[in-house]
Amino acid sequence: MIQKLTDPANVPGGDRRPVLVALPAPVRPSTVAATFRAAARVLAANGLYQGDYVPDARDREMCVPHFLRPMSIVAALKCAVTGDHRRDSLLADEAIAVLAMRLGEPPVWGDIFSLEAHVDDWGDVEGRTTECAVAVLYAAADASEQVAA
Repeated sequence: MIQKLTDPANVPGGDRRPVLVALPAPVRPSTVAATFRAAARVLAANGLYQGDYVPDARDREMCVPHFLRPMSIVAALKCAVTGDHRRDSLLADEAIAVLAMRLGEPPVWGDIFSLEAHVDDWGDVEGRTTECAVAVLYAAADASEQVAA
């Protein structure tokens, strides 16, 4: 649970003071399969962006929050785990590595930057749709669950 102070509110005693409210903590995935499914939901809701992680990453033209913008597959995987497409995590990196090995010919190098570039290159192919990316993520989730079982 996350606890947060609200703006001053009227209380039964007649005075105004901040009230402590308990909010449920956001549920983050804890497995690679759950990460793939969460990223698929992010892409289905926002759309696939071909290019950088998100459109207008430096906020020069848009005022829409980054997590509500269309995003690349790599950004969706990072956003699913951390809530931010720029933050790294071991789980997101593992999911990126697993997905990179599933997408055609594996990358030449095994570092995380090469793996991210490989997944981004797959997502940036002309004509690649959001539905196609979502289907690949769900298939990867099913396959990683079968391997784990």
